[in-house]
Amino acid sequence: MDSLKFTGCNVPNALSLPPKWLHAYSDFITKNQSSVTQIESALRSLTYIIPGRFRDAELASESLHSSIQLLSMYHDTLLTRAISKLEGLPRHQSPHNRYTKFWIQRSKFYRRVATLLSMIQYTELLWEMTAKRRGEKVRWRVVVILEIIKAFCRFCLLRITNSRPLVTPPLPEREVIPEDPVQEEDESVEDEFLEKRTAEAQEYKMKRTGLSLPMLPNPSDISSYLLSKVLTADDIKPPTALLNKVNGSAQIAEWIHILQPVIYSIAMARNKDKKNWQPWLLGLSLEYAARQLRKDGLRTTALERDEWNKRGWAMGWWAMRGAFYENVTKGFLYSTSQKLPSLVSGILDDYLYLWDGYYFSTSSN
Repeated sequence: MDSLKFTGCNVPNALSLPPKWLHAYSDFITKNQSSVTQIESALRSLTYIIPGRFRDAELASESLHSSIQLLSMYHDTLLTRAISKLEGLPRHQSPHNRYTKFWIQRSKFYRRVATLLSMIQYTELLWEMTAKRRGEKVRWRVVVILEIIKAFCRFCLLRITNSRPLVTPPLPEREVIPEDPVQEEDESVEDEFLEKRTAEAQEYKMKRTGLSLPMLPNPSDISSYLLSKVLTADDIKPPTALLNKVNGSAQIAEWIHILQPVIYSIAMARNKDKKNWQPWLLGLSLEYAARQLRKDGLRTTALERDEWNKRGWAMGWWAMRGAFYENVTKGFLYSTSQKLPSLVSGILDDYLYLWDGYYFSTSSN
């Protein structure tokens, strides 16, 4: 009986440990943001260049890469929460972050759908690699299913945002958390002394009031000084005004952009000849039609132009896909690989193996 009481007393303590560990981990990530970012970048780069990444250990290496991406996304969430708790601190946020943070705070459904979409994008190549071990039919079935799920998520985001264009990525990007002044003082007393001397040299202290006036900027650099103090139109706009609602041809363009990967993946799944131009021309035509149907007028916002610029650069991946890759790019890359040093050609050969056999390796959506 005593043992049962002892066990019952320890259950609440055991259940309280995981939240404490998560809180401690969150504090560690927040206080060491720069170091964590450097470690993530180093690990991500390592997965790109380690020997045999795509041949002998492709599944293990891609699992590591996907895990790093998911962990980085979790860190972004922790850092976003930490920044939102900082009060009274003037921070300049990009229009993309202002827009996505607004919808995340306003709609839990948006946050869940955007998180699901990001997770699929980070792990889609891993799913394809796993499915390929069971045959080509299973692989293409998984590819089509993943594209359908992503399209469904994008239509949900389009609905939640009241028919506003999609942004990439759908979640806020990582921001820099300002360092704690107390920690800076403890870490470097000498730097603080030098900064103080410099500040005193640049400020004028009034004798009667004791207030300090900052020194005027360099006369040759007045324009840049004034521009750094000016708020732009996007800085004062409400988050919902950073993207205009789409209607008419612009709405059709957004639908085509969402459905294009699904249509292209189905065409590729039914195509038995990799050098057949029909699926490639179909997918590229849909992407080009979406760009032509969009409205690019005076009311186009900076965030909308930035999103379409991203989509324009992403169209370059069509040179690495389908029939264009098989008939044009592939031969050029293989001939180039033979002329490069062995170390560089080895890495390029690994990527050629990846581009030859996997759909999501060159997916831009």
